[in-house]
Amino acid sequence: MRLRALLDTDALGLRLLGGEDELDRAVRGVMTTDLRDPSRYLTGGELVLTGLAWRRDADDSEPFVRILVQAGVAALAAGEAELGDVPQDLVAACARHRLPLFAVHESVAFATITEHVVRQVSGERAGDLAAVVDRHRRMMTSGPAGGGPDVVLDLLGSDLDLRAWVLSPTGRLIAGSEVGGPALPAETCARLAAEHLAATRTGRRGPHRVLLNGSTYSLFPVRSAARSPQAPRDVRETVLADWLLAVEADAGDWPAERLDLLQGVTQLIAVERDRRDAARTVRRRLAQEVLELVQTGAAPAEIAARLRVAAPVLLPGLGAAPHWQVVVARVEWEGEEASGGAVAQSLLEEVLVDPLASGPEPSDRIAVAHTGEEAIALVPLPAVSTEHDGSETGLLADALLRSVREPLSAGLDGDGRLTLGVSAAVHSAEGLRGALEEARHARRVAAARPGRVCAAGHQELASHVLLLPFVPDDVRRAFTARLLDPLTDYDRRHRAELIPTLEAFLDCDGSWTRCATRLHLHVNTLRYRVGRIEQLTGRDLSRLEDKLDFFLALRMS
Repeated sequence: MRLRALLDTDALGLRLLGGEDELDRAVRGVMTTDLRDPSRYLTGGELVLTGLAWRRDADDSEPFVRILVQAGVAALAAGEAELGDVPQDLVAACARHRLPLFAVHESVAFATITEHVVRQVSGERAGDLAAVVDRHRRMMTSGPAGGGPDVVLDLLGSDLDLRAWVLSPTGRLIAGSEVGGPALPAETCARLAAEHLAATRTGRRGPHRVLLNGSTYSLFPVRSAARSPQAPRDVRETVLADWLLAVEADAGDWPAERLDLLQGVTQLIAVERDRRDAARTVRRRLAQEVLELVQTGAAPAEIAARLRVAAPVLLPGLGAAPHWQVVVARVEWEGEEASGGAVAQSLLEEVLVDPLASGPEPSDRIAVAHTGEEAIALVPLPAVSTEHDGSETGLLADALLRSVREPLSAGLDGDGRLTLGVSAAVHSAEGLRGALEEARHARRVAAARPGRVCAAGHQELASHVLLLPFVPDDVRRAFTARLLDPLTDYDRRHRAELIPTLEAFLDCDGSWTRCATRLHLHVNTLRYRVGRIEQLTGRDLSRLEDKLDFFLALRMS
C-alpha cells in the first residue's frame, strides 16, 4: 500500500506534518517502538509508530530520525497522547531528512493502525489472513478486554483449525490456543524452544519444522522479518530474547498464502512483545538507580528510601518488601569482546519468571539492570521460608535453571555461556551491598564449572565472603597489602602491568585464550606474567581459593 492511502482512512486519525512529496512511498509493514535505536528490528519499508517515550529533550530527535532514514523506513507516525502536539524539533528533523511524518490523534490506538496496515499489506495475498486479522482488534487493545495474543491464536484455531502457541526463548508458555486438544506440556514447550534456538543459531530461515512425540510443529520466529540472517552478530544479541510462534502443523505443505498469514500473525504478536518490553522500562530504571546507590557507597537511609519507592511498583498492594535478593548473570561468547549485558538482562528477566506461569504478570515483579558485561536483578520477596536449621531461603540457584537449561544450552551451543549467582535474602538496605558481592562471587563459582548454563547460590560460598562488606578498614588494608603491594611495587619499577593482567585474568575466569585476546597478548606472554604474579605473592592462580583471595583484594583495594 501507499502512504497516501493512510490519509484517506479517517478512522486512523492521521494528520500529515511533513513529507507531502513522498506520499507515494510503499508501506511493506508496521512497527511500534519507543527504543532510542530500533535499527536492529527494521528491514525497510515500515511505517514506524512511536509514543515518543525515547525523547528526553530536543537533541534526541535528530539521531532518532537519522537511524530510521538509514534503515529505509517509509514514514514515522508520532502519537499525541503523551506530549500533546508533536515536538517541533522532531518535525524539523523529519523535514531535513525527507522522512514523512504523521501525527496520531490521542483517541486512536496504535493497534488500530497496525491492524489496518497489516490487513492492507498482507490481505491481498492471503484471503484467510483478511478474515482473521479483521477480527483480531481485541488482541491489541489496552483495556482489560484486550486478551493479548491469546485472542488471535484462538481465531487461528476457530477459523483455520490451527492450534498455536507463543513461547518465550526458555519455553515458557506466553499464550496458547487449546481448541481441539489438551494444554501443551511444559516439557514439549522446552523442547520446541530448544529446537527453535538451535535452528536459529545455525542461520536457518524459519519456519522450522520439528517432529515431536508423533506431532509435527512449525516454528515461526516472531521477529524473523526484523533481522537479516546474514548478520550473525545480531543473531547472538537477539536470539536469546525473541519469542516464537509454534503451530501444530507441517508448514512445508502450505501454499504461499498460508505462510503469509502466519507471518502477519507474528507481526501482530511482535507488537504485544514491544508493549510488554516497554512496560519493563520503569522497573529497569528502578533497579539501575538502586544499584548505582549501592555500588557508590550511598548511605543506607538513601538506599532504603529508594527501596520504598521500588517496592510498591514491584509488589502492588503490599507496600514494602520484607526481604530482597540479588541475582547476577553474565553471558559470554568465545572470541567476542562486545558486552553481553543487554542479552544477560533479557535472559535474567525471563529466567526469574515462574516457568509454570503464563502471561506478563510474573515479570512485572522483576527489576533488572545491566552494567556493561553483567545483568543484576533486584528481587523482592513478599515472604521468606525458614529451614529446619534456621537458615532462610528464597530463590534457589538450581531451581532457577532447572526448566530452562535445555533450551538455553541449545541457544548458547558452540560458543556461548550463561553463568548465574544468587545471594541470600536480606531484610534491609544495609545488606544489599553484601548481597551484591555475594551474588557476584557465586556467579564466579558457577563460571568455574563445566557446561553452557551454570548457577551457584550463596550456600556454596565461604563465610568470610558473606561478611566482606563489614570488614574493618584496617583489616582490608592489611589483607590487600599482603597480596597486591608486591605486584604494585613491581609494576612501578618495571612497568610490567601485573595488576591489570591479574584483573583481566580473573575477569575471564582463568581462560588463557580469552584473557590473551582481551589484553592483545600472546598466550606465552600471558603465562609469563601470571607466573611472575605467583612468584611474587606465593599464590597459585590455578587454585579457586587463591583466585577468590586475589579477587577480594582487588575489590577491597
